Amino acid sequence: MLIPITALDDQRIAPYRDVKDRDLHRRDNLFIVEGKVTIARLIEHSRFPIRSLFFAETRIEPMQEILNGLDPAIPVYTAPQNIMDAVAGFPLHRGALALAERTQAPSIREILPETGPATVLVLIGLSNHDNVGACFRNAAALGADAILLDETSCDPLYRKAIRVSAGTALSLPFTQAGGGPAIISELANLDYECWSLTPTNGRPLTRAKPPERLALVLGPEGPGLPAELMDQTTRITIPMASGIDSLNVATAGAIALSHVFAARVPSAEG
Repeated sequence: MLIPITALDDQRIAPYRDVKDRDLHRRDNLFIVEGKVTIARLIEHSRFPIRSLFFAETRIEPMQEILNGLDPAIPVYTAPQNIMDAVAGFPLHRGALALAERTQAPSIREILPETGPATVLVLIGLSNHDNVGACFRNAAALGADAILLDETSCDPLYRKAIRVSAGTALSLPFTQAGGGPAIISELANLDYECWSLTPTNGRPLTRAKPPERLALVLGPEGPGLPAELMDQTTRITIPMASGIDSLNVATAGAIALSHVFAARVPSAEG
């Protein structure tokens, strides 16, 4: 349902106006999605209900195929680019926004496979939205079944995190709650072996055989994971050239996920 917008003060587009992600979350339990790729994933693969869309007039035709899959009852507001930029408060070069509703966070048990091989990525204390978004994209590309985030990690539904994830934060099962030790204990109760990625003093990843049910645990760059949390897990180290002390957290996660994915492929094909 295309609805032209001609006035900046039109209340129908109020949620898109000069609003910060955290304010929108706090006030209305909503979030913003930006760009063609991420909006396509929101429409086609996401569990999150869509409230509305807001497009620059020039973006309607390029997005038409995607919009064909949208519930006709969902409003699609359109405006000239200058009006859209003024409403958002910054130049929207992608010319496409969507407003979606947060759903109740599922429990860990609800999002993990009940049987068979499974790989889970666990993010503890990650405060950088680029890193969180990249972790989601890597996890989706390399066969992870779900992502668990502790309560101190940043919001994966923040607009920038969604964009960096290429929209996979909207489709890959995840939940965010509780502290790291509680998450690790819950995974142990569900028969997951937990590997903590650490730059030193761990078993070399190249010599580590993935168990059937595995959780890869990543911590923040700099401080890393707390020692007491790593004591609950198997420490794993990625071999590196001398003179380099660590990898970017998303890169480390991708290498570990690739190692696990490669180990699982033969059994999947057989």
